[in-house]
Amino acid sequence: MKLNAMLMTAALATASMLSANVYADNTTRVAAASALGSVAGTAIGKNMGGTTGATLGAALGGAGGAAVASDKRHRTESAIGGALGGGAGYTVGKNMGGTNGGYIGSALGAAGGAALGNKISKDKEYDRYQERKWKKKRNRR
Repeated sequence: MKLNAMLMTAALATASMLSANVYADNTTRVAAASALGSVAGTAIGKNMGGTTGATLGAALGGAGGAAVASDKRHRTESAIGGALGGGAGYTVGKNMGGTNGGYIGSALGAAGGAALGNKISKDKEYDRYQERKWKKKRNRR
């Protein structure tokens, strides 16, 4: 019963967060969606395949949550960060605090990884923009 309540809460929170299409690529929104996806993936994976399933579920859930909440230009990097953070966070949290520590670790890891991936993608986009801008200025001389 406790697991069903947690899954339903995560599903409702994700649905309500993603239903509003305002500010599509906000880093906070990407991190929150990745964290919720990671926790839901961890719970489902734990029921299906034990600890290994929970790790894979945390990674897939974190990647899915980050990809859904990201803009298409930043989707890949956010998903990779969410997947790596979710899987690693679950493993570290499970070793430190048992099952509940695994859930908390997967949420924090996926949120941090997705936010970092999103930020790296935005920085790369800005650098490419500046480089093109500089080349245009140089070619005018």
